Amino acid sequence: KDGSAMAEPAWPILADGKVRYVGNMVAVVIAATIDQARDAAELVEVDYAVLKAAVATDGSDISNAPPIHEEAAGNVCFDWELGDKAATDAAIAGAAHVATLELINQRLIPHAMEPRSAVAEYESTTDQLTLYCTSQGAHAQRLLLGAFVLHHPEHRFRVVTPDVGGGFGSKVYPYAEYAVLCWAAKRLHQAVKWTSGRSEAFLTDAHGRDHVTKVELALDTNGKFTGLRVATKANLGAYLSAFAPLVPTFLYATLFAGQYTTPAIYANVVALFSNTTPVDALRGAGRPEATYLLERIVDVAAQETGRDPVDIRRINLIPADAFPYQTPVALLYDSGNYEVTMDKALGIADYAGFEARRTEAKSRNMVRGIGVAVPIEATGAAPSHIAGQLGARAGLYESAAIRFNATGNVSLILGSQSAGQGHETAFAQLISDKLGIDIDNVDVIEGDTARSQMGMGTFGSRSLSVGGSAVDKAMDKIIAKGKKIAAHLLEASVDDIEFAGGDFTVSGTDRSVNIGAVAFAAYVPHNYPLEELEPGLEEQAFFDPTNFNFPYGAYICEVEIDPETGVTEIMKFTAVDDVGIIVNPMLVDGQVHGGIAHGVGQAMLEGAVYDSDGQLLSGSLMDYTMPRADNLPSFNTDTTVTPCPMNPLGVKGVGEIGAIGAPVAVINAIVNALNPLGVKTIEMPATSQAVWQAIQQAQA
Repeated sequence: KDGSAMAEPAWPILADGKVRYVGNMVAVVIAATIDQARDAAELVEVDYAVLKAAVATDGSDISNAPPIHEEAAGNVCFDWELGDKAATDAAIAGAAHVATLELINQRLIPHAMEPRSAVAEYESTTDQLTLYCTSQGAHAQRLLLGAFVLHHPEHRFRVVTPDVGGGFGSKVYPYAEYAVLCWAAKRLHQAVKWTSGRSEAFLTDAHGRDHVTKVELALDTNGKFTGLRVATKANLGAYLSAFAPLVPTFLYATLFAGQYTTPAIYANVVALFSNTTPVDALRGAGRPEATYLLERIVDVAAQETGRDPVDIRRINLIPADAFPYQTPVALLYDSGNYEVTMDKALGIADYAGFEARRTEAKSRNMVRGIGVAVPIEATGAAPSHIAGQLGARAGLYESAAIRFNATGNVSLILGSQSAGQGHETAFAQLISDKLGIDIDNVDVIEGDTARSQMGMGTFGSRSLSVGGSAVDKAMDKIIAKGKKIAAHLLEASVDDIEFAGGDFTVSGTDRSVNIGAVAFAAYVPHNYPLEELEPGLEEQAFFDPTNFNFPYGAYICEVEIDPETGVTEIMKFTAVDDVGIIVNPMLVDGQVHGGIAHGVGQAMLEGAVYDSDGQLLSGSLMDYTMPRADNLPSFNTDTTVTPCPMNPLGVKGVGEIGAIGAPVAVINAIVNALNPLGVKTIEMPATSQAVWQAIQQAQA
C-alpha cells in the first residue's frame, strides 16, 4: 500500500539448501520401473538441520519468526489496500451501529478425481520436446514452462493435455515435477513418466483459502449499510504460486460490495509467507472468501439490530434500475435483478413457513436453523490490458477455430480445456444451434498446442463466456464467407443471402443451399468464385472481454441439530442462480450441484491442519474429511435469466458459484439454530464436535 513491490523470491525446482515446506522436492530418482524408483528413493539420505517453523494458519504473528526468504522482511510478501480508507473510517465512526466479527476461512486441499500425472519425451534430432500432462490449459503450461523455466523454444515444445480427471484450479499451474520430467527426458533421450500418489498430492498440489479476517459493518438507524472495513492476513505458503498474489487482492476485495449498495469500503490485506504448501486459486479463488465474510457480517448485523436476515438484505440490495452499477471497489456490475432471484429462492425454500418447522423440531428436542446468502462473483476475467497492468505474464483472451470438412462435418478446435465440465457437449451445441449441424457431426478438439491456436485454458469460470464467445465470432466469419459462396452458387447478390437453420436462402424466394453443400463447393471448387475467394471453409477467432461477467444467486440452507451430540443434518438446500443465457441446463445443474457439495464440505467437514513444526497432520483421506453422498440433501436448484451484455452469447460463468454461496449459507443456518442456546458464531468446519463444543461453552 506504500507503493513498494511485493517480495518475489525465486522458487527453485529442487530445494537449494533450504527446505521451506514439507512437500518441497529435494531429490529426483529415475528408474526403469516404479518399484525400482521407490526402492532407490528409500536409499536417499538427507542431512537436515531442523529450523523453527512459521505456520500462521491461525493468524498468529510470524513477523518475528525466522525469515523464510531473506527478501521478505517479517515474512511479509506484500501489504495491500483497496478502497477509500478515510470515507470508510468516517462511516464507521458515525454509524448508529457497527457489527464486528473475526473469522477464519480455513485452508483447504484440492481433491481432483485423479491426481496429477505427466510424461515427457524428447527427440534430439529435431530438438522437439513433448509434455503430456493433466493440466487446465496446455498453452499456459507451454508458455510458462517453456519461456520462464526451461527456456526451450516454443515452436519445438508441444504440450498435450488428455482427459484431466478434474482440476478445481489445482491443475492450472506449472509444477516443478513437469520441469524435472522435461529435463530428464532431454538428458536421457527417452520418455520419462511420473504420477502423483494421493498422499503426495496432499503435500504438493497447491492448497486454497487460508485467511484470517476482522470485518466491521456500519449501519444507519434504518439498517442501511454505510461502510465496510476489512483487515485480512492471507497465508500464501512457502512460495508464490502462479495466481497467488491475485487471489487475496483483486479476486477478493473487489467483491466486498457483494449485491449491496454500501457506499464506502476499505480493505487491507497483508500476505505472509509460511512453512506450508503454497496456496493458489481453488474453486472460487478469493470470491468464496469475500462472500463468506460479507454474508456472515450481514447476519451478525441483523442479529444485533433485531432485524430479519432477509429484510436487512432486501433494503440494501442494488436495485434493478441502477445498472450498470459502479462499486466502491473497482468493479462495474453490468446487469442484475437481485431481488427477483432472492424472492424466487425464498418461495422455493418456503422461508415463510420456517418458524413452524422450527417449533416442530423443538418438540423433538432438536434445534433448527435457516441461513440465507446472496453471493455474487466475477467470472471470465478481463481484459488483457488490465491483467498486464497487474503484472500478469499472459493474456486473458480465448481462441477458437472452426474447420469444415468437404463432407460437411466440423472440427471445432479450442484454446480452452475441459477438466470434466462438459465442453464436448456445450461447445458442440453452440455449433449445432447456430450453424444447423447435427451435434454428432461436430468433433471438439482441445488440449494440444500443436493443433490449436494460443488459448489460456480453463479457470475462473471462463470457458463458455470467453471461449464460447470466440466460437461465436468464428461462426460469424464462417457464415459471412458461406454467404459469398452461396451467392455464387445461387446466382444472387451477397446482400440478398440470408442464413438460418443450416441453409443459405435468397431472400424472398425458396431458392436455398445447405451449408454442407457450401462446404463441399469450397473444397471441390468446380463451381466456385476462385477469383474472389480462396478455397476452403475454415475460420478462427479470438475473444478478449472488455469486462468480467457477474453471475449471482440466492442460497438458503435449513439445518437440524441434535444439541446432545452436535450432529448437524442439512434438511433443505435451495439455490437460485442467475448465470445469464443457459446453453445446457443439465450441465448448469451439474456445476451448481458440484459447487454446493464443495461448499458444504468446507462449511462442515474439510480443513488442512498443520502442527507448530510445519507437519501436515491432515495428510490423507483418513484425516481430511471429504463430503459423501450421505452428507448432502437433494438440492432444490433453479435459475433466473439476466443476459450478460458483455459477450455475444449473453452467458455468465457457473462453475464456481455453488462453492461461493454454499459455505456461508450453511454456517448462517447453523448459527441461526444455535442462537437460542447462546452461540453467537462458529468457525468452519462446523463438525459435530465443534458444534457440540460451542453449545457446551455457551452454556457453561
